[in-house]
Parts: sequence; C-alpha cells; structure tokens
Amino acid sequence: MEKLIITAALVGAEVTRQQTPFLPYSPREIAAEAKRVWDAGASIVHLHMRDASGNPSSDKTLFAETISYIRSETDLIIQVSTGGALGMTASQRIQPVTLAPEMASVSTGSVNFGKDVFSNPLPMVREFVRICNRHHVKPEIEVFDSSMVENALLLTQEGLLRPPLHFNFVLGVPGGMAATARNLLFLLQLIPQASTWTISGIGRHQLTMNALGILLAGHVRTGLEDNIFWRKGELAKGNAPFVERLVQLAGSLDRPVAAPHEAREILKLDDFAS
Repeated sequence: MEKLIITAALVGAEVTRQQTPFLPYSPREIAAEAKRVWDAGASIVHLHMRDASGNPSSDKTLFAETISYIRSETDLIIQVSTGGALGMTASQRIQPVTLAPEMASVSTGSVNFGKDVFSNPLPMVREFVRICNRHHVKPEIEVFDSSMVENALLLTQEGLLRPPLHFNFVLGVPGGMAATARNLLFLLQLIPQASTWTISGIGRHQLTMNALGILLAGHVRTGLEDNIFWRKGELAKGNAPFVERLVQLAGSLDRPVAAPHEAREILKLDDFAS
C-alpha cells in the first residue's frame, strides 16, 4: 500500500463555538491548529475561514493571512474549500483559489444538504476547474453522491480535469450517500484506476470510514469540520487528537503515514505546479 495521507479539516462552515469551544476561528487560531495537526502527523489541511463574529467567510484576505502563518511554521499541503457555505455566491466561493494554494476542493454536482441544497451546477463547476487550472491548483473532487463521479469523468473527457484525479468521498451527510462500506466499495468501482482517493465520514461515521480507508489502501480525512465528538457524549479537544488516533491505528495495521513531501509525490502535485 502507499503511505497514508491524513487530511485535517479544521473548521468547516457549519460547526459553531456553541457546539464546541475547541473550534478555531481567527487566522492565528486556525494556523496554530494547523501546526498541531502537522506535529501529530497530518499532511494536508483543508481550510474554511470565519470572520470576527465566527460566521463562515470566503474573504481572500483571511485565507491569505492564515496560509501565510501556516507556511511560516509547517510544510503542510494547503487545500482551500470552494464549497464556502450554503448561500454564498460562486464569486465568493472561488476567491481563495486565486491565492494559488496547492489544492482546492471542488464538488462536481448538487446535493441535498440536510434541509438545504448545496448547489453546484455544471457550468459553475467548469468555471471553478478552469480557475484552478489557471492558478496551477489541483482539484480534490468532493463526492457526496455517485453522480458527482460521473460528472468528474465528463469533465475529464472535456479536457478540464487532468488525470490522475483525486477524489474525496464524503459519506454520511443527510441527503447524500450513507456512510456504509457497500457505498464506498461501489464508488471505488466508478473511478479511474490511476486515481487516488480519500474518505470522509460525517459525525459518528468518521472513525469507521477512516478505518475502512486505511484498510482499503485509500487516504483519510478527519477533523472538527466533520465530527466534534471523540466518542459518544465526549467532545474532541481539538483536531490533533483525531490525527493522533489515526496515526496509531495505521501503525497497528502496518500502514506508514506520509509526510507532506511524500503526499505531494503520491498526489502528483508537481504536475500542477507549472
């Protein structure tokens, strides 16, 4: 198996300090959390931003400040979100990509998201991918439903997405695909053979899906964006404990963890650098 890439999704757009006091808000808090997960064994940080009141924000200046802090202390791969938050415009959501991080999440279709709809019409997705290409940013294809894999394959045929593709299967969102082993195995049958993939389990499914990802030679995402509980009824004290647990689990299964420079090689990020 390849070495295991651990992504830490530090903040997200939905979780609040009312739900957990361990959620970072400011650029310095987020950067400090990034340093902690890097020390714990993560190779990638998936970034959302919050404004001074804790509201979701895609303000380019907040991303720039946070990324600068992270890069001054770590060699983490920076992955920005183009999902933003429900209700944001396309122009707001794409702002952080213009900072030329190494990666950006791009959802390739729309999906019910609890009581709302996470809207990603194909014309907008195509433009997001074009902007990623313009700034030499590798898209991570966010998959909440199998149709999003099919859309990614279409964009590949159109020459917009460049193989090898990297997918993140986000399972367990109410309205999207359930977090089951059967659904993960089904999705793996759909993607091109040379692809890499990560699994994200939402809420109580996080650890189970991460364990499957380790066993099936994939990669894993963890963090407070996806789950705030260490175990039922007990809040996780930040993002680093989640990463530490996965490093221990991978070690017990003889799956070495990738350092950031090794993750860059696995994901072929140099192919997007020029």
